[in-house]
Amino acid sequence: MSKQTGRRRRHLAGLTAWDRCAVMGVVNVTPDSFSDGGRFFDTTAAIKHGLDLVAQGADLVDVGGESTRPGATRVDEDEELRRVVPVVRGLASEGVTVSVDTMRASVAGQALAAGATLVNDVSGGLADPRMIPVVADTGAPFVVMHWRGLLKDGNVKGTYADVVTEVVDELHARVDAVLDGGIAPDRVIVDPGLGFSKDAEHDLVLLAHLDRLLTLGHPLLVA
Repeated sequence: MSKQTGRRRRHLAGLTAWDRCAVMGVVNVTPDSFSDGGRFFDTTAAIKHGLDLVAQGADLVDVGGESTRPGATRVDEDEELRRVVPVVRGLASEGVTVSVDTMRASVAGQALAAGATLVNDVSGGLADPRMIPVVADTGAPFVVMHWRGLLKDGNVKGTYADVVTEVVDELHARVDAVLDGGIAPDRVIVDPGLGFSKDAEHDLVLLAHLDRLLTLGHPLLVA
């Protein structure tokens, strides 16, 4: 039972049935991510970091090759593939449960073929219309994050009258679109998208009302 909700913990098909909050480690294979950009840009260093995170207690490792910090310039498809796929393959070969953080269907598809288990798309499938069909065809679990567009000009569209209600409603609409696209309900995770078109106050209010997000009926990823 979940202590937060008093409800039986939902099992997500395609992933380990953890009986607690699972911990996701993050490997940014980028030179410009807001937290650790450049530290693990080399493939060997990135794989080692992912293994270190697992040794420290991470249940799964999220590998991304494109920074989503405010003002970041998008990398091209070939460069994202070059960054991500070898790291995914290296970690998966060591038995690590790997999530791929990408907004591109091509990267998701190749990462899944290389051993990734989960697709974590910060746009919830909005950035690439091919994403939902690719994920549906593979049967992989899919993270649907609350997203209001690329943060090219800073904290875009970050105005809310009621941040919790608006985020829940917008996520509900996006989840419906994902389900209509063929992804099974027991393979959907929702993410409130803290820091994406939200300031610190918005983030804190959302954290205080995670129970409202759970009414969507899917497990939560909170980062």
